[in-house]
Amino acid sequence: MTGTLVLAGTPIGDVRDAPPRLAEELAGADVVAAEDTRRLRRLTQALGVTPRGRVVSYFEGNESARTPELVEELAGGARVLLVTDAGMPSVSDPGYRLVAAAVERDVRVTAVPGPSAVLTALALSGLPVDRFCFEGFLPRKAGERLGRLREVAGERRTLVYFEAPHRLDDTLAAMAEVFGGGRRAAVCRELTKTYEEVRRGPLTELAGWAAEGVRGEITVVVEGAPEQDPGEIGAEELVRRVRVREEAGERRKEAIAAVAAELGVPKRDVFDAVVAAKHAGG
Repeated sequence: MTGTLVLAGTPIGDVRDAPPRLAEELAGADVVAAEDTRRLRRLTQALGVTPRGRVVSYFEGNESARTPELVEELAGGARVLLVTDAGMPSVSDPGYRLVAAAVERDVRVTAVPGPSAVLTALALSGLPVDRFCFEGFLPRKAGERLGRLREVAGERRTLVYFEAPHRLDDTLAAMAEVFGGGRRAAVCRELTKTYEEVRRGPLTELAGWAAEGVRGEITVVVEGAPEQDPGEIGAEELVRRVRVREEAGERRKEAIAAVAAELGVPKRDVFDAVVAAKHAGG
């Protein structure tokens, strides 16, 4: 008989949000794999529970090396509980490698549902939530960040991102450049914690606010691209989209072709708009 891998969601702020099953699993697991064993200790103390099983670290730095060890434990019949610092394991946190390896060995994988920064931010954003996609963290380098944003510039679903506070202003400014400054968004800060804040508004306005400095854990929710009739898209917008692609490293000819394909307009219209802007000194 093989064991069971349990992915357990942990509080994203307020420890009172921990599901009752989390304490049960922490107490009964044969092995508890934690992203940070010190934070796990604080969590178990707050919940008034003592793990009876072995506690090991499982984080980005040792994930590849420790996965085979945990899979062998599972293959031998152990119940392994995986917890990360906050939220659900494998969602921008360690866990994917272990889940994939367990599935490969036909090990049962289950979960203890818990708080989620993604879903909490979506619910609080005031933006459409019927369809959304989670994009995780954007690249740190400006060019790569612009390229990633450009890939979803036409995405109709609501977009959800995680971001570090010291990069928030640059990220919001890049989003305003690629998506358009008027696109609605919400910056959710310190969710469920004492200083929780949700700031809503156009991307340009939010970028200006973030430039003053923001602290805490950040989730950004961005409105999806509006449905547009290709005939209603102005020359200024065509030129803006070409420039975004050029700044991300595309040659002008390729950028023009890509914008035309993305918007369903003739390449000649995009080319003419770019040439006219150049002659106008824009």
